Amino acid sequence: MNSIIIDGMSFSLPLFIIAIGGIYSESGGITNLALEGLLGFGAFCGGLTVALIEQFFPSGSAIPMYLAMLTAMIGGSVYASLHGLLCINFRANQVISGVVINILALSLTAFLANQINASWFGKTSNKFMLAVSPRVDIPVISKIPVLGAFFTSVYPYEFIIVVVALVAWYILYKTPTGLRLRACGDNPHAVDAAGGNVAAIRYGAVLTSGALSGLGGMCFAYSISTNFSPSIFMGFGYLSISALIFGNWKILPTLGTCLLFGFARSGGYVLINTLGLPSSFSDLVLTLPYVLTLILLIFFSKANQPPRALGEVYDKGKR
Repeated sequence: MNSIIIDGMSFSLPLFIIAIGGIYSESGGITNLALEGLLGFGAFCGGLTVALIEQFFPSGSAIPMYLAMLTAMIGGSVYASLHGLLCINFRANQVISGVVINILALSLTAFLANQINASWFGKTSNKFMLAVSPRVDIPVISKIPVLGAFFTSVYPYEFIIVVVALVAWYILYKTPTGLRLRACGDNPHAVDAAGGNVAAIRYGAVLTSGALSGLGGMCFAYSISTNFSPSIFMGFGYLSISALIFGNWKILPTLGTCLLFGFARSGGYVLINTLGLPSSFSDLVLTLPYVLTLILLIFFSKANQPPRALGEVYDKGKR
């Protein structure tokens, strides 16, 4: 049970912060299927940061990791501006824009990683190696049976995600900024009539989604593969989209969905080890969150209530 909880949390929380990014974008009215590309490009920027600066820090220093997370957020936000430009300024189809951005990110990051490694580091590789992230136990609480597993072998990024998620929840639901953002997704004409700048608010939401996706992508790079490589594009962005849809575009229900996906994944690995099945069955475990998505789609899709103006191009002249 402890292993299921520990590994499940380390997978669920990055998925959750990416999903919050999607919630911000779609609450503002911009459909964002580009989360996969945003997390990958953010992880690329973070991995490149580590490759460039790790030599200036002593072995075992955590500073490169935190700087990588910061640059991953910046890189994800910058890349997300492309989605904002296409959808807000040029009024492109938001679904097609998201898909193209995902494909572009996969090819672009692989190409850039190859070129940078060859020209700067003399390597033939499309990867940026990362140090193994440390894990910590929370004193006293980690000793509690079952519940203590949530506070055992915790990655440092998990604390960061919890703090960022709390701030994101507060801004979205408890501040005038969040109210205006949600209004842009439900009735942008009302926001415009009240003096709000719909385009600027939506841009801010899209950039936020890029920053949070970049953070989640960097966390996956540290926890799953300990490197950046094109394998970081493993469908986690799409899984985050599924989580926010089943969470009905609300942060707390989305957390529950992400935990369900994470525990299904970690529980599958434990089951394989318990039954002594060949390691090839671990590939089957990777499908469990997606199988759950299909099951949830059957039972809950009719109850979904997306923002009323989601995906609609805002035309001020129609007010």
